[in-house]
Amino acid sequence: MNPSDILIKPILSEKANKQTEKQNRYSFVVDKKANKLEIKKAVEQFYGVQVSQVNTIIVPSKAKAKYTKAGFIVGRKPSKKKAIVTVAEGETIDLYGSGI
Repeated sequence: MNPSDILIKPILSEKANKQTEKQNRYSFVVDKKANKLEIKKAVEQFYGVQVSQVNTIIVPSKAKAKYTKAGFIVGRKPSKKKAIVTVAEGETIDLYGSGI
């Protein structure tokens, strides 16, 4: 698999930003079939950093319902897999692309 196939998108939230600042951890949404070794290799190739630890979480799907003119519509949001990657001391990943 290509690194771009494994890493779907970074998670940019307040909680993820706090982890980045305090613990040097970055969060990504990854392919459900990817294991920790594949995620580690993908981050190292894609961003050029040394990864020290990878934690994965499978987030279950959620039921969603909304009321429209056509009536009550019930559906599900898909499940996804998150990876929290700890980068080696002194290295950073530029997720915002500032290029500085």
